[in-house]
Amino acid sequence: MRMVDLIEKKRDGVELSKEEINFIITGYTDGSIPDYQMSAFAMAVYFKDMTTEERANFTMAMVESGDQIDLSSIEGIKVDKHSTGGVGDTTTLVLAPLVAALGVPVAKMSGRGLGHTGGTIDKLEAVPGFHVEIDNEKFVELVNKNKLAVIGQTGNLTPADKKLYGLRDVTATVSSIPLIASSIMSKKIAAGADAIVLDVKTGEGAFMKELDDAKELAKAMVDIGNSIGRRTMAVISDMSQPLGRAIGNALEVEEAIDTLRGKGPKDLEDLCLALGSHMVVLAKKAETHDEAKQLLKEVMNNGKAIEAFKLFLASQGGDASVVDNPETLPKAKYKIEVPAKVSGTVSKITANDIGTAAMLLGAGRATKESEIDLAVGLMLNKKVGDIVNEGDSLVTIHSNNENVAPIIEMIQACYSISEMATEVPPLIYAEIN
Repeated sequence: MRMVDLIEKKRDGVELSKEEINFIITGYTDGSIPDYQMSAFAMAVYFKDMTTEERANFTMAMVESGDQIDLSSIEGIKVDKHSTGGVGDTTTLVLAPLVAALGVPVAKMSGRGLGHTGGTIDKLEAVPGFHVEIDNEKFVELVNKNKLAVIGQTGNLTPADKKLYGLRDVTATVSSIPLIASSIMSKKIAAGADAIVLDVKTGEGAFMKELDDAKELAKAMVDIGNSIGRRTMAVISDMSQPLGRAIGNALEVEEAIDTLRGKGPKDLEDLCLALGSHMVVLAKKAETHDEAKQLLKEVMNNGKAIEAFKLFLASQGGDASVVDNPETLPKAKYKIEVPAKVSGTVSKITANDIGTAAMLLGAGRATKESEIDLAVGLMLNKKVGDIVNEGDSLVTIHSNNENVAPIIEMIQACYSISEMATEVPPLIYAEIN
């Protein structure tokens, strides 16, 4: 078998066998297939696509290229959630304890952030003492005991994907649907979940700007998951504006606490209930999504969800008292208001640029080496559809630097204010089972 022949077959639109795909991934991982041939293959896939079977085989070949997490000793159906990312996406911090409170085991492998704000681990580390450095045995023990634990990503999970992702970034093949879908799903499957709920974002603050592209990606991932024997579904949710109101690590932890008490922003709560209901149904803790939503609301209202969050934090060394005393979370020195220049109705918030403003404050990483300031960030006081008067605060900046004039200007430019009433975009566009 020669790589050049397989490149030619894919170039001509011929379906590759499982053995041929395994040859490609094994050879690329061990270095016997060079970057220039893998680049040619990726471009052939970009133009000729892959069949559903090819995508599933390609995904599993990447899964098998490195470590796989064995969660078989965890009782129950392990359900994972994956978001394609956005600005102010605090859903994991809410969802994990929320569904754990209903007995759904959540064995979460998370990473650190690069870009707008921190990743799930960065956010959790805003809680003093919290850590993810636990071995697999302790990880499994905590999930069996508390139904929830979070661990950092292993260094040798899907090494083929790591190599290919870096190559795609410099060969203009990042936006290939089969390559995106297999990249995401290989990591989820290697992490050991039995079932997967996908939150695929669409809009200006998302990777997939157009709804049709988001639907195509969601269907590709759902098809891969189900082909491999993982019950998988997807929700297409809006990211034309930031989710919730908090953007920044400690700020998002506090917002998650409010949401677990049923007092958070409505869009964040509604999305968590929608995603959570699918997790509960996939875990066979409820028959219907309406029943699952009702159960989730009950654990919010009766305090079980917030207690699950406290137990989770304490079990991994965190100071759980921050839940009842959020003022002990890291706080920035300065709070600076961003005034509206005109009166009217907020018609648009440019989510990507708002995220960049938070990153420039120190809430995110411009590079992998950047240090995150856990205290800083933004609180949105006005969102799309809200009425504002000239001088009203659009955003509160939480900063450890008093000189934020360029950030104020950037945020004001992110807000479009119209004289006409504006319709709020739907939170959820579609669900794909």
